[in-house]
Amino acid sequence: MDIILVPGLWLDASSWDEVTPALVDAGHRVHPLTMPGLGEPVAGSGDIGIADWVNAVVERIDELTGPVVLVGHSGGGNVVWGAADARPDRVARVVFVDTAPPAPGFGISEFELVDGVIPFPGWDFFPDEDVFDLTPEIRERTAPTTMSVPARVPTDPISLSGDRRRVPITLLMGTMDQQALEAALSAWPPFAAEYAAIVDKTVIRIGSAHWPQFSVPDRLAQLILDAVAEAS
Repeated sequence: MDIILVPGLWLDASSWDEVTPALVDAGHRVHPLTMPGLGEPVAGSGDIGIADWVNAVVERIDELTGPVVLVGHSGGGNVVWGAADARPDRVARVVFVDTAPPAPGFGISEFELVDGVIPFPGWDFFPDEDVFDLTPEIRERTAPTTMSVPARVPTDPISLSGDRRRVPITLLMGTMDQQALEAALSAWPPFAAEYAAIVDKTVIRIGSAHWPQFSVPDRLAQLILDAVAEAS
């Protein structure tokens, strides 16, 4: 199976480095991506929006033959859902890593601009529930690998109009099981409606904070493999 790995904000393809060996060893073809405009100044990234990130994934799908599994971490979940919307007949499963499918017309979030781009705010910016399992060593090692994000990407509303909801999905959630996830989504009716409309969905608790590719990469890899097996 071809597995396309899409990182969240501020991260590039290397953020999957501790996850990919297990996927490759299992016989899969793995394609970790770096999104357009990452780390570029505003002169080179000012016109890049979420649609460009979605298109980058769609282009990779079109370069491959046969079905693919899309994996999106955090804000990358918006990206892979947009790609599934564009190519529902090519996507065997979408795997969301500590995020949920976005509702049409919504963005990822808002962050402070610095010189026209969004730099990584640092690990201390995030609440403890997101970073409790990131040791000092992990934080020191990973922070220098982060890069700025084009200003429009987190706030651009995602355009969804295809048949994505018939694509099976797996939600690998850090601390939430299915009951907790559905309770959280109930506070956001458009997101709850998007989730409810998906025909085939599985929710699995990872037992991690928000960046399991850094804190528990072996477990994350196995859970991705389990999801891919469901798609085969």
